[in-house]
Amino acid sequence: MSELEIRPATPADIPEILAFIRELADYEHEPASAIATHEDILRDGFGPDQRFRCLIAEWSGNPVGFALFFYNYSTWKGRAGIYLEDLFVRPAFRGKGIGKALISSVAATAVAEKCSRLEWAVLDWNQPAIDFYNSLGATPMSEWTIMRVSGDALPVLATSCEPSWRSPQAKQTAEKPLLG
Repeated sequence: MSELEIRPATPADIPEILAFIRELADYEHEPASAIATHEDILRDGFGPDQRFRCLIAEWSGNPVGFALFFYNYSTWKGRAGIYLEDLFVRPAFRGKGIGKALISSVAATAVAEKCSRLEWAVLDWNQPAIDFYNSLGATPMSEWTIMRVSGDALPVLATSCEPSWRSPQAKQTAEKPLLG
């Protein structure tokens, strides 16, 4: 029997998923940014409006890593893609092929579901990860800059256009803010 098993996460894995998220945030020097709760992961990963999927890597029956991903869409290709939000393997288990098995499993999902691509972001200082991804045949998208609106700026943007031009969703947001 192999020491490694990759399996879909279940609600029982939520405490471990949260631990992985916090360990990754520590590694990326952003521990205070990891504020997801058990309720958040339950709602968005296992609720009726599932927003993400998650795989757990177990080594000899113990959780040692995870991959969390969700769908995006390519208007040019006319097909869904997969965005890998997090890939993490505990340091003591790196170098055993676990990260490759996790990302390969996500890629297999993309192929099985006829997705046009698998993509993710990597911090520019994380050279070990960049080298790993390059070894898999990934191509850096250096001509792209990731943009983000979050925090207080998100509801401000949601209600920033002329009221008569707003979509029904934006009109509802103006009446009942998204956050808070």
